[in-house]
Amino acid sequence: MGDLLKFSIPGKPEYVKIAKLAVGSAAGTANFNIEAIEDIEIAVGEACKNITCHGFDGFSNFYEVECMIEEDRMIVTVSDKSCEHGLEKHKKPCLDCPNEGNLGVYIIKSLMDEVEIVKAQDGNNSIRMVKNRC
Repeated sequence: MGDLLKFSIPGKPEYVKIAKLAVGSAAGTANFNIEAIEDIEIAVGEACKNITCHGFDGFSNFYEVECMIEEDRMIVTVSDKSCEHGLEKHKKPCLDCPNEGNLGVYIIKSLMDEVEIVKAQDGNNSIRMVKNRC
């Protein structure tokens, strides 16, 4: 079993950068190469935006980022655990959420080795991403 990092983040867009940097730092600590770290950071940012924003009238109150570091890979899961999107969008950053969300998923799939999108019946959506060590 590897090392597990798990943290909750407010759904406000200004905190996406913290998630990207935290997971990127974990990838660096796990000795992933620079290119893989950049891929992971971009994918995590897109997953955070997709989970917290796209298709909703407000931002998610909070979401969780889970990062499992194994010997040969890193598994990152971004999950909407609040079931509420009550944080007001003062400026709607994505005027065309569904289309931009689809582009984000395409970006994630192009950067990561495995991607699974789970839309649970209870409303807790998640994106699970795997990056294999080269």
